[in-house]
Amino acid sequence: MHFERWLNRSQPQTLYIATILFYASAVITVLTGGVASPLGLLFVALEVAAGLGIANERKWGYAIGVAVTGLAVALLALAVLTRPRLLFDVTVWIASVFPIARFALLVHPLSREYQRVWFR
Repeated sequence: MHFERWLNRSQPQTLYIATILFYASAVITVLTGGVASPLGLLFVALEVAAGLGIANERKWGYAIGVAVTGLAVALLALAVLTRPRLLFDVTVWIASVFPIARFALLVHPLSREYQRVWFR
């Protein structure tokens, strides 16, 4: 499949920033050694695919983005629920910023309406 762009500045700000956060999260995961596990490698691949799909206005990119972000938020919530002391751990707070922000940006009414009308 041919992708024309990595970023799409003509999209609403919510989708544009979500795309940047997908790429940033993938880079941070690679730099911190998260790709040593199969789950980390899968997350990186899905984040890059979601970023590319959203930038090129593909419905599958948006679906992958919502799914991988929802899974990341659910895994963080599960970790905190099973070990409540993690709620006071600064690294967990920092790690939760990107997934929560991405989820909020993707399910924002402006993003949902734009992808419903313009994505193929």
